[in-house]
Amino acid sequence: MDSRLLRLCLWGAFSGFFLPGVSGMTPDCTIMTVIEAEREKCLGYSSSDNLTLGCGSLWDSINCWPAANLGETKVLSCPLFFTYFSKIQGNVSRNCTRDGWSDIYPAPYPVACGYDPNMTISEEQSAVFYGTVKTGYTIGHSLSLIALIVAMMILCVFRKLHCTRNYIHMHLFLSFILRAVAVFVKDFILFESRESEYCSISSVGCKAAMVFFQYCIMANFFWLLVEGLYLHTLLVISFFSEKKYFWWYIVIGWGAPMLFILAWTVTRIHYDNKGCWDLIESPYWWIIKAPILVSILVNFVLFICIIRILVQKLHSPDVGRNETSQYSRLAKSTLLLIPLFGIHYTIFAFFPDTVKKEVMNVKLVFELVLGSFQGFVVAVLYCFVNGEVQAEMKRKWRRWHMERFLGSDTKYHHPSVGSSGTNFTTQISMLAACSPKTQRSSTFQAEKSLV
Repeated sequence: MDSRLLRLCLWGAFSGFFLPGVSGMTPDCTIMTVIEAEREKCLGYSSSDNLTLGCGSLWDSINCWPAANLGETKVLSCPLFFTYFSKIQGNVSRNCTRDGWSDIYPAPYPVACGYDPNMTISEEQSAVFYGTVKTGYTIGHSLSLIALIVAMMILCVFRKLHCTRNYIHMHLFLSFILRAVAVFVKDFILFESRESEYCSISSVGCKAAMVFFQYCIMANFFWLLVEGLYLHTLLVISFFSEKKYFWWYIVIGWGAPMLFILAWTVTRIHYDNKGCWDLIESPYWWIIKAPILVSILVNFVLFICIIRILVQKLHSPDVGRNETSQYSRLAKSTLLLIPLFGIHYTIFAFFPDTVKKEVMNVKLVFELVLGSFQGFVVAVLYCFVNGEVQAEMKRKWRRWHMERFLGSDTKYHHPSVGSSGTNFTTQISMLAACSPKTQRSSTFQAEKSLV
């Protein structure tokens, strides 16, 4: 694939993952848009030419040369898009002769306007870099998708793991799954398009795919926010109705993004219905950008508050040795929630819009490649290494193994037959946190098993 098209698609994906510092059209699409606008303007000049002698308006695929009398010389500045390649502010000229327009002088566009032929080498290097980035985040999202689906199945199958905390985790898993699917759908649409058509794709299907993509990205950020809200609520409020709060979490996680995306879609249809809606080129992007920025900032504040609460509890004289150990585990879990709360997004949230290419490449790697493994990390921390999940899976495995060994009538025996004393009691104690009949303190006690 041509490196320019690859760069375009990655830029679109980059902005779609919401890096607040990235805005505006890609340079390549800007060039194509400017050239197309100049071409249409030039064709309008040509239709109004009334010269009987001399040279009519000329569009040479780059510049529009206005009509000139015989023997007249026209001098034009280099097209503005050459500023992407060079800082030279050159001029080009043509003479109107009896045979028509002369060739451009003092030199062709590339030389007169400062285009460096050695940039071809840089383009090849860029193609390798962008190709590596695409391969990296494709692998990351694929691993995340597999891990998240397995984690969802585990939490769904084992009924003793059904509780408010795990329900929230399952919704977070689903948001990451949809995010990965949306990335694959977007890549398919953008990379399947030909380079010459990339900046002008405007089919309904393409726009629908972009709406789905933006919704999945926003929903994912909002469910990260829900995780932060829930953990903070567990630490701050002693008794609360988890069922009542859970429905509010559903509204925040899925409903709020739906409203913002609907507003953005209607606005784009009526005021900015251009292309495939994948380029950030108008203030309407703030309909999506602002809510995600707010979610990132709120999650950052929640994270600071959680750390403060944990520090206070760890230094409390009333905390015994065993409880201190439990709080230490919870502190470690909270630190591991830094990427899951989206705290790393705060680093780039207020980056300046104009950054060097090297900095932009770092953003690409950080957000697209490393960010693509975020779902995998979530599945590991919330499911695969979770104490409750491991205990329940071991219990089910021992029960299945013993039933197979002794016969199907084993299920009528006392539950302690399939356990090993204290270990089984500990497992039941841990799993009790997911029972709707347990006290609020048990739910907090279970938070130590986050990791």
